[in-house]
Amino acid sequence: MDYKILVINPGSTSTKIALFNNEDELFSENINHPQEEIDRLDNLLDEIPMRRRHVLEALEKHNVAVSGLSVVMGRGGLFPPIKAGGYTVNQNMLDLVYSGTLPVHASNLGCILADEIAKEAGVSAYIYDAESSDEFTEIAKITGMKEVVRRSLCHVLNSKAVSRWYAQSIGKKYEEINLLVAHLGGGISHSAHQNGKIVDSLSDDNGPFSPERSGGVPLMDIIDMCYSGEYTKKDMQKKVRGQGGLRDLLGTSDGREIMARIDAGDERASLVMKALGYQVAKGIAILAPALKGEFEAVILTGGLANSKYLVDTIKEYASWIGPIVVLPGEHEMQALALGGLRIVRDGEAVNEM
Repeated sequence: MDYKILVINPGSTSTKIALFNNEDELFSENINHPQEEIDRLDNLLDEIPMRRRHVLEALEKHNVAVSGLSVVMGRGGLFPPIKAGGYTVNQNMLDLVYSGTLPVHASNLGCILADEIAKEAGVSAYIYDAESSDEFTEIAKITGMKEVVRRSLCHVLNSKAVSRWYAQSIGKKYEEINLLVAHLGGGISHSAHQNGKIVDSLSDDNGPFSPERSGGVPLMDIIDMCYSGEYTKKDMQKKVRGQGGLRDLLGTSDGREIMARIDAGDERASLVMKALGYQVAKGIAILAPALKGEFEAVILTGGLANSKYLVDTIKEYASWIGPIVVLPGEHEMQALALGGLRIVRDGEAVNEM
């Protein structure tokens, strides 16, 4: 039987969609949302009608009838800690996103967009390997403040997808090996994979800065800014996610533009990109103890892993830690589709909130 699987993956300034027939991708499209279009809206939830309209327009352009879909898969957001794997999009999940209590992140919209289109199609909607899938060991959860508990927030979907692919490439199962993974995208995160579980990670607000995010910043300076009277809570949230990192330091988050500036002799751009590579290497070293130094490889993945300049910098600082394997790009769309296929065709068990 053929299963038509629509995949929806919201990013900070784009919504990626793809249609699969079983394992085969029929088409994919990256719908870009200009920054000025995003800036006109007050908050993340206000983006839902705009993104939904663009998704439906893209389906129409590709002559895809919503009624022909078998299942809709959405990217999972920054929920409270949940299990890895599939979850049914239910009212509890939707209420949680609409409550406004979750950390602000475009991935939160994945379940809503999937649910709205699935209802129109008369099929089920699911998420898979959400950003907040938490498999941490107890020791990894402890911080120096009893009110604050560390939890897993990283690019679970892509990190597990490339880990499964790498394991297969060396003739092993994901559950049989240990890996360190650095996802280098609009946000950057690191994860330590031990026998099929992410046992520790560095999220995008306590690791390296990235194209649009500040990464870890000294807390005392942040406290001073929060109480200076110059910034609102919303201002500070945008500095952490959306307007930090390369966007703040160089005025753009476009890696191609930055590399063109470096090629033209821009020393500031060169220094900032070197600093980014240096911080990614530090993140790899920070997580190595989670696996007691025993792992098959360090995987660099995500869009920025296509940058030879950045990858070479990371290797310069981190090659001594272990073998570095570069698997550029994001494999989230295929990972979501395959997760959905395992649910609807193979009967893989799903969870509910």
